[in-house]
Amino acid sequence: MEIQDLNQEIRNRYLERMEPKSPQELPASWYGEDLLYSGKGNAIFIILPTPGCAHALSASGGCTMCSYIADSPLEAVSPDELVDIFKNSLNRFDIKPKTVVKIFVSGSFLNEDEIPREARDEILKLLNKEKNVEEVVVESRPEYVTEEILKACCSLIPDKIFEVSIGLETSSDYIKEYKINKGFTNEDFERAVSVVKNLKSDYKIASKAYLFVKPILTSEKEAIEDAVASAIYAEEVGVDRISFCPATIHKGTLMEVLWRRGSYQPPWIWSILEIIKRVRSLVKIPVIMDTSGFGTRRGPFNCKKCNKKLKNLIIQSNLDQSIPEEFDCECKDRWVADVEFSNITRSNTNLNL
Repeated sequence: MEIQDLNQEIRNRYLERMEPKSPQELPASWYGEDLLYSGKGNAIFIILPTPGCAHALSASGGCTMCSYIADSPLEAVSPDELVDIFKNSLNRFDIKPKTVVKIFVSGSFLNEDEIPREARDEILKLLNKEKNVEEVVVESRPEYVTEEILKACCSLIPDKIFEVSIGLETSSDYIKEYKINKGFTNEDFERAVSVVKNLKSDYKIASKAYLFVKPILTSEKEAIEDAVASAIYAEEVGVDRISFCPATIHKGTLMEVLWRRGSYQPPWIWSILEIIKRVRSLVKIPVIMDTSGFGTRRGPFNCKKCNKKLKNLIIQSNLDQSIPEEFDCECKDRWVADVEFSNITRSNTNLNL
């Protein structure tokens, strides 16, 4: 069975079991420390209820590790409703100096089928009025990163950095196609980054690459090597920042099916530390490591003695861009053995449901 067919079948089964939610139940927002281009600051995260990623809604079934489409409302949300939801979410917070606002839509902010242009423009106009907001960060697949759309966005927030984050995931086109089902290639990514770079002389614009740590059918050692190689590639292409996303098990995904069978485990936190150490010594641009799900059953995990300590070390290293101090724990020997001896045999991998 092809990976696209598997994805679609698994996703459809999961969505059939889901209780439909209203647009008012889905929005989420939170606040935290973050690293801005100007240094340490604050971040406001806002998730908007949109139709979902066009790639996931297509016949491809989307990416093998992502179930964000399940967070989309059953009914359509009008542009006015989206703007009101965004405004209400933003108004929950006291916006301090040096703040970045990150807008998530479970898909592509620049896709006008997901975020209508009138809603997108009104949201950016609202942010333009907030003097303490230095950066606006959105996510998009590369096919929606066009000169016309970027100029339209940047012109509405001329004094703020507009960062476009693209889920590259890996520099390996093989992994993107056969393990992630990403639906685009390095060539597509390079074109999108080039569009951003060409506008830098006229606008305050930047690009970021999301890199995924440990796709399915990948050993611990392969995951580390791919993450490091992908960071080097992303810098060479010309992105301004890198954000690593270590695997967590989303419900209703091919990754979850393999995990339940014992055929997949999220990466060790030791592997995450190894990636940080190597990447921060090899690339010059800011590198952030997401710690969502650390220490949980479905996320990166070492042991109960060191999970929390290492998570806190990584969070601090994100803010000061340092290499975390050396740390030891009795579970480290098991990680070393896993890295040295773990491997997968692609020809024997059974992907049938």
